Amino acid sequence: MRRLAALVLLVLAWWAVSLPPTARAAGITIFPIPTPNSSPAAITAGPDGNLWFTENAASKVARITPSGAVTEFATPTPDSGPRGIAPGPDWNVWFTEFDADKIGRITPAGAITEFSIPTPDAGPEAIAAGPDGNLWFTEYLANKVGMISSTGTQEEEFPVPTPNAGPKGIATGSDGRLWFTEYLADKVSVITTLGTTNEFPVSPGSGPRMIALGPDGNMWFTEYDDGHIGTITGTGAVTEFPVPTPNSGPRFIATGPDGRLWFTEFLANRIGRMGASGRAVELPLHGRGGPVGITAGPGNQNVWFTHTNNTVVRVTSTQGRQRTSPGPVLSRYAR
Repeated sequence: MRRLAALVLLVLAWWAVSLPPTARAAGITIFPIPTPNSSPAAITAGPDGNLWFTENAASKVARITPSGAVTEFATPTPDSGPRGIAPGPDWNVWFTEFDADKIGRITPAGAITEFSIPTPDAGPEAIAAGPDGNLWFTEYLANKVGMISSTGTQEEEFPVPTPNAGPKGIATGSDGRLWFTEYLADKVSVITTLGTTNEFPVSPGSGPRMIALGPDGNMWFTEYDDGHIGTITGTGAVTEFPVPTPNSGPRFIATGPDGRLWFTEFLANRIGRMGASGRAVELPLHGRGGPVGITAGPGNQNVWFTHTNNTVVRVTSTQGRQRTSPGPVLSRYAR
């Protein structure tokens, strides 16, 4: 009976993501984005109790309430290509404009202010609130990490030591430093608020992409190119865990309300959940495209993610029991 019940739950979960927009099944709810082909990217829980996400192709930032009402706001600069997004210490939400080389700030009411990055063609990617009350962001094309004050009046940039490293994800660690990935250099690095950087190698060809603080106090990151989830301690000890589905393209990662790491598998059209032991379970999604950004919802038991089928999806944090990984297979680069 237990196996039958589990099979029924799996079928319902698969069925849920093929239902019409706002349909519900097995704890999954799907919400359409008003602008067609908007290319939704990163998503975050805002300080106002709503969720906010970027629409890369539509050059918009959108707000979605916990009940699923979506409101979109166009960036003042056309074709700005919004990507990363994060809550700021000023009760606003901050985002990057990859194609416009700007950092944006949006109020809960939707008023947007843009700030230009000093370096031309910087390609700002991810953004995070730092422990110093400033916003920190990666510059993928300029190979720098940038900082902007919450007033927008102060900016600094720090070159990444490795040339052409392709910095992507960034997040604040429990140690009061900012950790970021170097996608092209296969490294995970840490930078102090004074700009001092230390780099740590991960598996060659792994392509570390996005990074988040885990419930264990370590940093966790996705390895897009080789289908692993990695974790790194404050001293640079790296452990890598396989995702059950090979070549799944893990992309974004976030700590869920259940104390596990949740991540999107862009190439496999799945979302995954992993505990500190490295054992992962997956929830397959039906249809074309794949999930992109992911975040824990504000003050509840839900996880939210964006999908290239032009939707935002809400899933309860108890979903995902389809495939299980065996646990850790790699532990290396302890320092």
